[in-house]
Amino acid sequence: MASMILPPITSLQVAGDDEIKSVLDALFEPSQHLHLIAIPHIRISTPFSSYSSLIEYVGYLLFLLAESSTILGSRAELHAILGSHPRLGEKKVESAQSRAEQAHLNTSGTSSDEEEEAARLKALNEEYEARFPGLRYVVFVNGRGRDVVMQDMRERIDRGDIFAEEKEAIQAMIDIALDRAKKLQAAN
Repeated sequence: MASMILPPITSLQVAGDDEIKSVLDALFEPSQHLHLIAIPHIRISTPFSSYSSLIEYVGYLLFLLAESSTILGSRAELHAILGSHPRLGEKKVESAQSRAEQAHLNTSGTSSDEEEEAARLKALNEEYEARFPGLRYVVFVNGRGRDVVMQDMRERIDRGDIFAEEKEAIQAMIDIALDRAKKLQAAN
């Protein structure tokens, strides 16, 4: 699959909805809820000077949604956006960016070690989603191994604070999007 070519940031506010959706999907993950919230605000905002400023603005909208879900939408919409990221360790991942970002999580050592860690990661995903109904664990992996990521997941489950989880997931989405933008721009 060819990588997406990001259009000039200065053209984004006057671009068609499909082009804005493609940019949002490449930077974040495909999410109709994100499209519905972000596109109208992108159109009326001050022109963006960089993709970083766009990503920070979308993050700001998500933090607003987390703080006062009646202004921009519902908590269920926020959870749908956060849930657009694939589960860590999933075998079938739609997004090319997510597949690349998670590639090293799917290989770690001997076959039996890999199977055991994959089973632990699957169990942690299930425990996380039972602890925080409607949420999916989102983290900026950034080259960290399974053991480090699973320890982080364990700590977040044990903390048990859904509001902190929403904020951490939003920040992770911002960090992931910033990293993706840098890589996509370097590839162009």
